[in-house]
Amino acid sequence: MEQMEEPILDAIYGGAVNFTDNGAEAESFKHRVDEIFVKVDKLEQRVNEIEQSSKKQPNACKSSSTVKDKDKHIPSMKKQQQDAACREAASAKRMQELMRHFGTILRQITQHKWAWPFLQPVDVEGLGLHDYYKVIDKPMDFSTIKNQMEAKDGTGYKNVREICADVRLVFKNAMKYNDERSDVHVMAKTLMAKFEEKWLQLLPKVTEEEKRLEEEEAEAQLKMQLAEEAARAKMARDLSNELYEVDMHLEELREMVVQKCRKMSTEEKRKLGVALTRLSPEDLSKALDIVAQNNPGFQATADEVDLDIDAQTESTLWRLKFFVKDAIEVQGKSSASMGGNTNTNTNNHNSGNKTNNNLTNATNKRKREISDAIVKTAKKKNKKPSP
Repeated sequence: MEQMEEPILDAIYGGAVNFTDNGAEAESFKHRVDEIFVKVDKLEQRVNEIEQSSKKQPNACKSSSTVKDKDKHIPSMKKQQQDAACREAASAKRMQELMRHFGTILRQITQHKWAWPFLQPVDVEGLGLHDYYKVIDKPMDFSTIKNQMEAKDGTGYKNVREICADVRLVFKNAMKYNDERSDVHVMAKTLMAKFEEKWLQLLPKVTEEEKRLEEEEAEAQLKMQLAEEAARAKMARDLSNELYEVDMHLEELREMVVQKCRKMSTEEKRKLGVALTRLSPEDLSKALDIVAQNNPGFQATADEVDLDIDAQTESTLWRLKFFVKDAIEVQGKSSASMGGNTNTNTNNHNSGNKTNNNLTNATNKRKREISDAIVKTAKKKNKKPSP
């Protein structure tokens, strides 16, 4: 085999595949494997993003087929956002009209002959009302209300109920601070009664607008949710199609590897059988799973397993060899580390090699991943991409 820039394929195949006829073919094969794993990593990331997005939607429990049937009739999320902006503008315009009506009521109240004590903030210092702020938590007056109604910087009132609450606060503060028999208390009580009478005339329109706004928001929220679910369903279908393409590429690579695998010698089969007996129970179970993937009738979990090495396919034998080699190497390192050594210099040496061991383990893991991908035999011919 010709020398490659990256030793990873040499480490994995170790002569299993005959690429001596064309070194460029080997390099192309390695490049295709790398490209597929990069694509798989990206697809896995997209799957996680879709799953996380679905978890954030408590009502996103519709089946993908239901969403798929409806998504053709659901406006896009961009259209939903445009509709929301138009709806908010129309709602704000209607609310401004209600505020205009409320402004008429407010002018009628403030023009009353008894309204003068409430037009401006209370002159606490000038009147010597030293306990005023102890009694009144939130002072309010009609000039403050007017200024907030006319505010253009977003700090103004959002709806008429907020204005109504402050008008009531003006009168309640006056009645709370002043004695019931005082003129200010009587004036506040009288004006508040007149205000409530006029407010009741406007209230049906306010209630109607609030109900309309609530229904529009509920409908918009439902449409937005359906649009989001349709978008996720489309993403899932696209992702499924891409995964299907990846599976097809891996299947092509698997077929190429199987065709190029040389036959394992009798001596190599014997050594493989001996090596299998040295595996830990956990690794042995994994090895039997590898055999079962190519032999659907093989019972890997049975109490007694009769494994005929000669009856296995070449791809299964080589895959077992790769797995056993890595597993035994890991076992050997674990045994060495548990043997213990009290010598300080040796401990320092082991500590210094920790990084190298981690890198080796990571490389072995990657090798197994590539081996698993390119020699898997579970074909997915019945799986077709979604339309």
